[in-house]
Amino acid sequence: MVESKKARRNSRKGPRKAAKGHRTVITYPAKTSVRTASERDALATELQALGFSDYEARTYIALLQSSPATAYEISRAAGLPRANTYGALESCTNKGAVQPFSQGPVRYIPVDPRVLLSRIADDTSVRCKQLAARLSQVKSDDSREFVWTIEGEEKVNAKISEMIREAKVHVWIKAHQTVIDAHYSELRDAAKRSVNIMIILFGVDDSRFRFGDNVRVYLHEGNGVRIGNADNLFTIATDFRTALTANMHGEVHAAYTRNKPIVTMAESLIRHDMYLAEIFQRFGSQIDEAFGPFLVALRRRYFSPQQLLSLNDTMEHLFKGAAQHD
Repeated sequence: MVESKKARRNSRKGPRKAAKGHRTVITYPAKTSVRTASERDALATELQALGFSDYEARTYIALLQSSPATAYEISRAAGLPRANTYGALESCTNKGAVQPFSQGPVRYIPVDPRVLLSRIADDTSVRCKQLAARLSQVKSDDSREFVWTIEGEEKVNAKISEMIREAKVHVWIKAHQTVIDAHYSELRDAAKRSVNIMIILFGVDDSRFRFGDNVRVYLHEGNGVRIGNADNLFTIATDFRTALTANMHGEVHAAYTRNKPIVTMAESLIRHDMYLAEIFQRFGSQIDEAFGPFLVALRRRYFSPQQLLSLNDTMEHLFKGAAQHD
């Protein structure tokens, strides 16, 4: 009897024989419970972000819900035309997302999602590193460095974490304790790498970030009190090479740069805050006598109208708190 084209195609998709003396062991992934069509669509969208087509994503999800399954069964479960299902199964097999399990007709099983996604992550990481190296070779010789705007809390924090992880010489930060807490582990790891860390802290617990002898923490102006809306910023500079300033309240956004004059300015500002903290430790009472608590006389002279409003609110709050304690 002449073998049909479909039979030959199914035969090619069947599993290979195991080597003599060995057994092929098939491990089924746990069945996935997708309760609604919207949840299934959301999962398919995430898979498409990783390079799956819509048909491939829906095929893989259908197999996770019920397998082993034939192309016909998958097409019905996923709501796909059968002809398109064969193509999706073939491409999913090439991606290592599914594998043929039996012949006559061919049945398929999905690769465990944890195994699949781990492999995709590893492959993507290697590809990105290789591509970065290749693209750097074709980069323009234009030496100008720009200021990049980063929008959203998640993206801003990701950039800050990246800067800390990549630092080799030093990390200088001026920020409130609650903001720095989000990067506690990265700072601790940097200290372990012998990176020098200096923190100008708005807050009260300056011991929390003292990871070792290579870490210095100063309460801002000797007291850690945040005065004026300019002090709501998060500023970080690393290795005399990068700087980022972010507004971490309300609509979070940041400016990041490798522009040398701007990086130098950011590091100079943090360094002078360190000088001021040291001076307050030594001459705090004399400074308060000359300029008032929290340098209020100087601030009233040079603040903008908006900063003055914030200053007045802060001072009123501080004095009320002091009166209550008395």
